[in-house]
Amino acid sequence: MQQTSIPTPSLRRLPVYRRRLRVAVEKGIPYVSSRQLGVAAGVPAAQVRKDLSWVEQEGRPGRGYEARALADELDLTLGLQCEKRAVVVGAGNLGSALAAYPGFAPCGLRIVALFDKDPAVIGKDVASLTVQPVEELAKVARRDQVDMGIITVPAEAAQNVADAMMEAGIHVLWNFAPTTLRVEEGVYVHNQDLVVELAVLSHQIVERRGGECPPHLPMAEDEA
Repeated sequence: MQQTSIPTPSLRRLPVYRRRLRVAVEKGIPYVSSRQLGVAAGVPAAQVRKDLSWVEQEGRPGRGYEARALADELDLTLGLQCEKRAVVVGAGNLGSALAAYPGFAPCGLRIVALFDKDPAVIGKDVASLTVQPVEELAKVARRDQVDMGIITVPAEAAQNVADAMMEAGIHVLWNFAPTTLRVEEGVYVHNQDLVVELAVLSHQIVERRGGECPPHLPMAEDEA
């Protein structure tokens, strides 16, 4: 596996290629062309070949890429065969849903602990985890050698949580709070702003309405 840093746009497409390859393997299809992979990712075949130049598998002229071999190589490149341990801080609806999400396991990610500061939530069981006080974060992170911290708290609390994670030795943060975090050198933050994503989708809806945008109406009492 090559160690050179893969450009982020290419890196984001590799899981899409992997998914298409795994489907082919399940169906007994031995080869997948760069055109077919491009259709899955919405890019030209030439871009697929450029993206896949970062992994140690080459396509065969007239046949394409060997599906199983390339999928396995992408697993290695993306680290999906390695166990990764994460903690979630914020045991609200989103944090609880992430802690219970079964789709992380096939990617090697295991949520080992869930934290919150609300006494009404601490001690509750969520997805086979008992919600712990956030003061226990450092002890758990060091004991379980946690690789990633997932932040699902309100924006005003996110920086304090990020600071606590960094102090505990966690250097990869997945931030769902709608705010920009200040982090130390060497710490990677991936921001997942659901409001930004919704704004993009909202724009698409309005375009398909021909630009019509009726005002937002409050919910009726029986809908609230």
